[in-house]
Amino acid sequence: MERLVARYKESNLIVLILLGMVLGVVIALISPTAAMAVSILGKLFVGALKAVAPILVLVLVSTAIATKEVGAQTNIKPIITLYIIGTFLSALAAVIVSFAFPVTLILASGADAGLTPPQSIIAVVKGFLVSMVDNPINALAKGNYIGVLTWAVAIGIALHHSSAQTKVVMKDASDAMTKIVQAVIRLAPFGILGLVAETFAETGFTALLGYGKLLIILVGTMLFAALVINPLIVYIKTRRNPYPLVFTCLKESGVTAFFTRSSAANIPVNMALCKKLGLHEDTYSISIPLGATANMAGAAVTITVLTLATVNTLGIAVDLPTALLLSLVATVAAAGVSGVAGGSLLLIPLACGLFGISDEIAMQVVAIGFLIGVVQDSAETALNSSTDVVFTAACSDEPIRL
Repeated sequence: MERLVARYKESNLIVLILLGMVLGVVIALISPTAAMAVSILGKLFVGALKAVAPILVLVLVSTAIATKEVGAQTNIKPIITLYIIGTFLSALAAVIVSFAFPVTLILASGADAGLTPPQSIIAVVKGFLVSMVDNPINALAKGNYIGVLTWAVAIGIALHHSSAQTKVVMKDASDAMTKIVQAVIRLAPFGILGLVAETFAETGFTALLGYGKLLIILVGTMLFAALVINPLIVYIKTRRNPYPLVFTCLKESGVTAFFTRSSAANIPVNMALCKKLGLHEDTYSISIPLGATANMAGAAVTITVLTLATVNTLGIAVDLPTALLLSLVATVAAAGVSGVAGGSLLLIPLACGLFGISDEIAMQVVAIGFLIGVVQDSAETALNSSTDVVFTAACSDEPIRL
């Protein structure tokens, strides 16, 4: 048994995840009953990620700020600027692609009345501010990453001038939480097996195929953001060939994030990649957790594409100023709800409100989003998480080790 466990630890995680996917599909095809039985593995995996990710963000960010040397330059401002520019350009690309390849949806009843999307951009900003001052225990319990991040920054600043012993304890706690998340991610093949088996046993293959064109546009736009927009931003910033960096980040961060579907849980992977690239720890120890909360180009693409698909379905004409406004709304909204499960989908009613579309219709689109979420959410997370490292590296003063 010890030899088997040791061999599992040494195996390539991506290969094991792919095997888990294949086994999940095979089990769903052979026996839906067996697929529902192994779905417990997926529920345990997702539950573990949800449980540990908020605590990880709190501990990592507070430790990074508290242990930062007094007077050390973090170089965070240019990274945040790239986060905002990248998210907006991704939303704009989604507008252009939606105009070039219009998609229509099959709207029917069945929207989830239990969901409560915001009704205006003012509501988004208000919700963002209220989330910031949420009770820290409540923020941790509900996965309110905006609140968790706010408290983490506050704790880090408060303990910045604490004793060396206190900082050692915080660093040990940070290392311990990172090891726990790495252990959970190492079990991803079993979790993916359960998730894939359950998804295909419940929805079948026809449900995804029915929205094939929509998925192609969503994933295609996200790939465009990853392979064209991000490299262009990096080239303008560094004046160097961006693709070695971009491909490295997609391979070592994006692939893992695709399967875990959690930017927060992918933080240790990104931190390890930044260390491997030779980036400054004072910078990436803050920019990576911040990016997992606020850098959401994939979410902006999802909001924009699904909103314009709804507009096309209803035959509503869209002018250029409104399209630009939609890109801005998607940019703000993507960052404002990044901590909410399915946050990008829940902001669709807000974006639809720009075109006078009722909540009843918009919530049906949300339901469609959840249906294709097994692919959409994975691609979205892969883009979001890999971009965190790309932009952090682009703003680095040190030579990047590729």
